[in-house]
Parts: sequence; C-alpha cells; structure tokens
Amino acid sequence: MSAAYIALGSNLEPREYYMRQAVRRLGKLGKILKIGRLYESDPYGVTEQPAFLNSALILETALPPRELLPALKAIEQRLGRRKRQRWGPREIDLDIIFYGDMVVREENLHIPHYDYRNRRFVLQPLAELEPDFVAPGSGRTLRQALQDCPDQTRLKLYKTDWAVNGY
Repeated sequence: MSAAYIALGSNLEPREYYMRQAVRRLGKLGKILKIGRLYESDPYGVTEQPAFLNSALILETALPPRELLPALKAIEQRLGRRKRQRWGPREIDLDIIFYGDMVVREENLHIPHYDYRNRRFVLQPLAELEPDFVAPGSGRTLRQALQDCPDQTRLKLYKTDWAVNGY
C-alpha cells in the first residue's frame, strides 16, 4: 500500500456535490487517510470562468500509479466531466500530486505533478495535511514549498470537515 496525494477541484455547479461524490468514489480505491479543508479560489490559467472549490486528500491504495490515473479519469467521467479547453471549466478535476516517494516522468503521467509548486490551491490544502512531507525530487517540505509558492492568490476557506459525513 502506498500513499497517494490527490488534489480535487470543481468550478461548475453543483461544485460541492461533485467534490463530495469524488471523495466517496475515491474511498472505493483504497482507504482515505486524511481530507483537507475545502477552499474557494480564483481560476488558474483561464481566468474568465467561475471560482473553484479545491481540496486535497491522502489515499492509501494498492493501485500503482499507472492504474490509479485511469481510475481517477473514470471517476471524472462518471461524474460528468466533459472535454473543454485546457484550464477551462470542469465538473471535477482529480490529479495525482505525489505517490509516496516515487518520481515518474512519462508522456501522460508526471509524479510529482509537474506544476504543483506554482499552485497555491494545490499546495495549501496538502501542506495543511502533511506540512513536513518532503516532496520527492525536491528535498523540500510542503510547508517550505508553500512559503516559496509564486502564486500569492488568497484562498477563501469555504468549509471545514466538509466530507467527514458526506462520503
């Protein structure tokens, strides 16, 4: 079993429903160890779209990364995610940020996630869950990565304990 650090996001209504359903379905892929608080953030990349809800969780799973990624994509698809423009609106977005101490660089799979250091909406929920986790290949903790994050966008706390009874 390995710990997979997963980022979740949604900016199409019903946003919170999509987030809760994703957590419920992720729980079928292993054991959810921790779930981050739910934040609202401005869009990243394409800015002319609704605000996002973001969170993160740590999933203990037996699925190796090459099987976990298609399982995440299947959850997105079952929840109604449609192909749109890159960084555009989405019903649900699930990304593997870390998988234990693994480093993977393949065409469709990058672990650690290729841009996690530049995204406060990814780093802040993860750093709250495991501030002393050392990101593979960087030698830096999540706390340090958050302090150095170039994205200074403020995240608005939306809810705490939002998925405890909801998944």
